[in-house]
Amino acid sequence: MPPRRRSLPSAAFDLLNLRHGEAAPVLVAGLFFFCILSALMLLRPARDALGMESGLDSVRWLFVGTAVVTLLVNPAFGALVARLRRLHFIAATYAFFALSLVGFWALLAFAPDAVGARSGQVFYVWFSVFNLFVTMVFWALLADRFNSDQAKRLFALIAIGGTLGAIFGPWLASRLAGPLGTPALLLVAAGFLVTAIALAWLLVRIRSDRPDDALASPDGREPPRIGGSALAGIRAVFASRYLLGIAGYVVIMTVVATFLYFTRLQMVAAAESGLDARTGLLGSIDMWTQIAVLALQLTLTGQIIRRLGLAVALAILPVAMALGFIGLALYGSFAVLILLEAANRAIQRGITRPARETLFTVVGREDKYKAKAFIDTFVYRAGDVIGAQTEGVLGRLGLALGGLVSVVVPLALVWAALGIWLGRAHQRAALEPVASGPH
Repeated sequence: MPPRRRSLPSAAFDLLNLRHGEAAPVLVAGLFFFCILSALMLLRPARDALGMESGLDSVRWLFVGTAVVTLLVNPAFGALVARLRRLHFIAATYAFFALSLVGFWALLAFAPDAVGARSGQVFYVWFSVFNLFVTMVFWALLADRFNSDQAKRLFALIAIGGTLGAIFGPWLASRLAGPLGTPALLLVAAGFLVTAIALAWLLVRIRSDRPDDALASPDGREPPRIGGSALAGIRAVFASRYLLGIAGYVVIMTVVATFLYFTRLQMVAAAESGLDARTGLLGSIDMWTQIAVLALQLTLTGQIIRRLGLAVALAILPVAMALGFIGLALYGSFAVLILLEAANRAIQRGITRPARETLFTVVGREDKYKAKAFIDTFVYRAGDVIGAQTEGVLGRLGLALGGLVSVVVPLALVWAALGIWLGRAHQRAALEPVASGPH
């Protein structure tokens, strides 16, 4: 008897690593991430162009201001997590940033004369904090919503929704900026955040096949409040080798990413001098690198975490960045820069980010929101500050790209070793009951 041919839906499920009951939550999560990245990428080119108005040294100090603000905001977010149910503090976070966008729009629309270099710097810092918190809350909810096995199979697939949003955002900005004006883009971004609140509500109420998931209850009730103190997340990071390892991985990753960021700004500053020209060039780089990200995600990255494991997945980006900086130092062209940025974003969004978020599936609920918030905001921005100041010192010493390579390659070796250790620690922790996290 000939073997029975698989149906088209079954073949599609196998290709996408989906199992019964997972298609709906994955689709909603992908749309959720699409809205988040659309809002961010609508505004990012303008943020970068405004930041460059006072010179690159000013941008380096804006990184310091951003790190300080994220440190101050963390206790407030921790208090929200302790006192409100999950959907309530998620909605409060997105609503706050949406209302902030409306406030910036009102300033641009009704008091344009008040807008200057200082307000541009305020927007730069605000956007940098906004960028981290809205993505952190999204991934924290996913780590709470999906278990470790699902995360390995599905997070890379969900990340494609973000890549589509990162392509759609700049495209939409280019279409709306002319007829509606730049201030109107802030209202469009706020609309995406409001839509994200609705999708978060839908995601936590879709029934799950997981027997241990509170979301599977027929009445769709939320789990109880997390409780604890506002500073519990900060203490947890320094009390856990596992969380401290994640923090170290994030610091090195952001230091290297900041080197790439300032290299890009320097090349753009040398090529274009006007604000509009810089904004257009930065937007074009963003759009084409996102298209490269999507191509790689659809063809390759979705299978890597599942087949090679977290340890290898976390070590791929360090190796790629070391090789990329060596290539950039040798050739120093825009083509190499775009290839390096495309590789960085494709690996980070398609492999590294899903793998890094999977690490949080084996920690307790309090750590998924509070400790994760501290790592993904302040620790992340601390890495930015270290990278920005280090790049500035190397530039003043006249070492340029050659000096960056001498720093990036040793960092990449430590970074890769830390990723391998974290992947193995996660594998051990996944076999144990989830408590307050592996220590």
